[in-house]
Amino acid sequence: MGRKQSPKAQAPDAQSRDAQAPAGGNADSGRRLSPLRVIGAALVAAVVVSVGVVGFQWWTAKAAVEAQPWFASYVDVTATPRFAFENLGTTKNKDAVLSFIVADSASACTPSWGNAYTLDEARGSLDLDRRIARLQQQGGTVAVSFGGQLNDELAVACTDPEKLKAAYASVVDRYKIGTIDLDLEGAGLADADANARRASTIAALQKERRAEGKSLAVWLTLPVSPTGLTSQGTDAVAAMLKAKVDIAGVNVMTMDFGDAKAAKQSMSDAAQDALTATKRQLGILYDRAKLHQSDPSLWSKLGATPMIGQNDVEKEVFSLADAKALNAWAVSTGIGRMSMWSANRDKTCGSNYVDTTVVSDACSGVKQGKQTFAGVLSAGFAGHISLGESAVTTPEPTSTVTKDDPASSPYAIWTTTNSYLKGTKVVWHHNVYVAKWWTKGDVPDDPVLNAWETPWDLVGPVLPGETPIPQPTLPAGTYPEWTGTAQFDKGARVLFDGVPFEAKWWTQGDSPEAASANPDASPWAPLTQDEINTILSGGTAAQ
Repeated sequence: MGRKQSPKAQAPDAQSRDAQAPAGGNADSGRRLSPLRVIGAALVAAVVVSVGVVGFQWWTAKAAVEAQPWFASYVDVTATPRFAFENLGTTKNKDAVLSFIVADSASACTPSWGNAYTLDEARGSLDLDRRIARLQQQGGTVAVSFGGQLNDELAVACTDPEKLKAAYASVVDRYKIGTIDLDLEGAGLADADANARRASTIAALQKERRAEGKSLAVWLTLPVSPTGLTSQGTDAVAAMLKAKVDIAGVNVMTMDFGDAKAAKQSMSDAAQDALTATKRQLGILYDRAKLHQSDPSLWSKLGATPMIGQNDVEKEVFSLADAKALNAWAVSTGIGRMSMWSANRDKTCGSNYVDTTVVSDACSGVKQGKQTFAGVLSAGFAGHISLGESAVTTPEPTSTVTKDDPASSPYAIWTTTNSYLKGTKVVWHHNVYVAKWWTKGDVPDDPVLNAWETPWDLVGPVLPGETPIPQPTLPAGTYPEWTGTAQFDKGARVLFDGVPFEAKWWTQGDSPEAASANPDASPWAPLTQDEINTILSGGTAAQ
């Protein structure tokens, strides 16, 4: 998803019936049947088509835990600049689909974030576990997406079924999620063996978790054209149904249509055509699996994910007007999910970004004013991603409850007498904070009206079972101590209250402490934690 090759128009599988999609849905669109009606329908189906007791048992399970249609933006976890998805907790659209988990190129059955970080490395380098916990504290929920256009989806690279199931389970268990998203593109969609392997593995994992009283909603995210899913897409759905995976829904990537979209057709109209065609295909696929679904049920099993703003195809731009039109149609029709690619891009590009026809990972390429695509696309989608069974859902404790314990704090506990460099993390009142600039004496959770009034950013809560993480510090005597009488040339380095500083120009009598109050006017700049790490590794000698 995102920066993928444009799918060409491809005829869907031969169909035995006409499109079932109504022109505009009905008053019950999107509502799931009550448990009693589901059970009644299942009993009738079991008698009529003789699907047997086993088929009845798995089909009567809910397709998804959440009953209401939901909205969640995709978040590219490894993109630069890093997107602070934990801050979505302060917005109306708190949920996020974190992407992408793929196979580690060095170890095929090891899940990684974008083939850049193992799960443990992401906890350290990205502070990912803590940021997820912070979003959950604020009422947000996350799903995790496996696959994407780049790198290998786990089932493609990992051919050992048991190791593959363990890989999926390790992600689900680590992040305590109740919903997974399988974004199948390229080899992840074309490889028939991988499709069968993935389907049987996910079915086994879903069955195992349900036996333990846990939920696992499974969404398939697939490329689409205005005429519907490709034959590879329908094969992927059929494989899941054959393996008896209880599919929560099929989410189609309404983007990068290429030659499949008529030149004068709007992106919204093309998306609506794609969803209508996919709904018809989905109905046939369920019928072939002897699992007939009603029209409202089929609509509720559909999701749409447009690429906001400029698409990879230069002439395709999904505008705010397209977003409004697609949202109105989707709500009236009763589809079960709306997403977008991506939260990272949901803002107007800055004036320094010249060619907006080239897709940016950090802005939409269209003028948004004060509007966000998330705000427009989420209207009417009041539900949430199904929550994992052990997610952090309670606010962080206050300072009046218990004191911070050094033995269970990952970073040093903040003190009023210490100086802290930009990027330094501390623990205060059971939360982790990171310094935005050099600071001393500023209480991390001091209430402020504006973010620029505090030198601290809240990262997230101290997680259960954490222990101190060793922090690099400069040995005593690495640099001389600052004195007011000494002269220092540009580039000279000193220690002040244990913090290393570098002179920006010749100076005498100017205390490094003033750098925090007026960094532009001060001749001193504190070294960052990265610079300290470089020094410790032998990159820079003492001056």
